[in-house]
Amino acid sequence: MANPNKRQGTAWESSVRNYLNRVLGLVDSAGRLLNPADGMNVRRAAQEGAKDVGDVHCWPFVLECKDVRNPAVPTWLRQANAEAENANFPFGVVVHKLRGKPVASGRVHVSVSTWTAVRNYLGVPVDDAAGLYGVEYRARGLETARWYVSLSLGDFADLVSDVRGAHAVP
Repeated sequence: MANPNKRQGTAWESSVRNYLNRVLGLVDSAGRLLNPADGMNVRRAAQEGAKDVGDVHCWPFVLECKDVRNPAVPTWLRQANAEAENANFPFGVVVHKLRGKPVASGRVHVSVSTWTAVRNYLGVPVDDAAGLYGVEYRARGLETARWYVSLSLGDFADLVSDVRGAHAVP
């Protein structure tokens, strides 16, 4: 892979995938998938066709992974939501790498509309959900489409586990 930015992005995607598979209990102590055919495994998505389907699939979330210095969260969230739709997943989120921090500290950004849908899916009131998952609310200007919530990748793993356990998995 000649492009160093591409290599850096791929490394971040792989780190996110490996971390989530480990904390969700989907791998053994050597990091091998317990059941390679399990649809709940977190995996890097292979591009198929003209429409982008995101970087990492972690049912029911499509993760758009970003390893860049200058964040553009509202733009990234529009991208993540479009990619989730392309992949036929209900939720799209962004995972932004924090320089010099462990993978678990990466910031997961979720649009307010997606956050509301996830909370409703879990049946958890807004204040309870914020406390359970360490959510921080971000408002950018008066345009609500630019508002989002952020949580650590570690807290996001807990959210994924709860969403997966709340209802039967497809």
